[in-house]
Amino acid sequence: PNQLHVPHGMAAVRAGVPMLLEKPVADDVDSALALATAAEQARVPILVGHHRRHSALIRRARDVIASGRLGQVVAVNGLCWFRKPSKDYFEGKNAWRREPGGGVVLINLIHVIDDLRNLCGDVVSVQAAESNAARGFAVEDTAAMILRFANGALGTLTISDAAAAPWSWELTSGENKAYPQTDQFCYMVAGTEGSVTVPRLDVWRHSGDGWWTPIQSERTIVPEQDPLTLQMRHFVDVVRGEAEPILNGREGTRTLETTLAVKRAAASGQAVQLA
Repeated sequence: PNQLHVPHGMAAVRAGVPMLLEKPVADDVDSALALATAAEQARVPILVGHHRRHSALIRRARDVIASGRLGQVVAVNGLCWFRKPSKDYFEGKNAWRREPGGGVVLINLIHVIDDLRNLCGDVVSVQAAESNAARGFAVEDTAAMILRFANGALGTLTISDAAAAPWSWELTSGENKAYPQTDQFCYMVAGTEGSVTVPRLDVWRHSGDGWWTPIQSERTIVPEQDPLTLQMRHFVDVVRGEAEPILNGREGTRTLETTLAVKRAAASGQAVQLA
């Protein structure tokens, strides 16, 4: 349970034991920062379990962006549309999913926020709206947001767990065999010189200067690898002191802070600024 992450994490810090900590780091930003700071002061490494940081698909997309092939990143679009089953998923012992804390933002969005931060950098402001129109529960089933990144790029992102659609990481990446795979993408990153779809990894570029010249795509095929296995291998290296965590407690806290900002922005109807 999320509420146990900090007390158990603090116990590991006191014992000097490196930890692989499931996301989110905590239920709130202050608690997450307290754990991250304690770990840094004690020199105890925390690897936060955002396993997509280890995805070969995400890493290749990140490399494409970092290479400069896209030019200056100006726009980002994220889709996370999927349909959770109606039968049993929200009933009986799972009825908590109808209540505050059980909505799609706090359960699922944090993965997408971390993906976009990993690809495009820190988010500095968030505007958002939520809806529960599909199910009428006390929590949202759909949310939309506008993100401003520190590098000046603007992003749009929508998420819904009531949408029968092929555009989500689970259904496009093929990394989790529990889900059917579609030959689609769920993220688009566009720059002044080109764009890339993720996880398809189609890089689109004009042959000349602008939209009057032909535009072509080049697709990269990445060998299939299990990100959870890669995460565990990385954690072994961290424990041995051979590597620094690819996602430490402080970085995991920034993803949590951005996700919680979506809730604040939706509740207030105002943009939320992030430091």
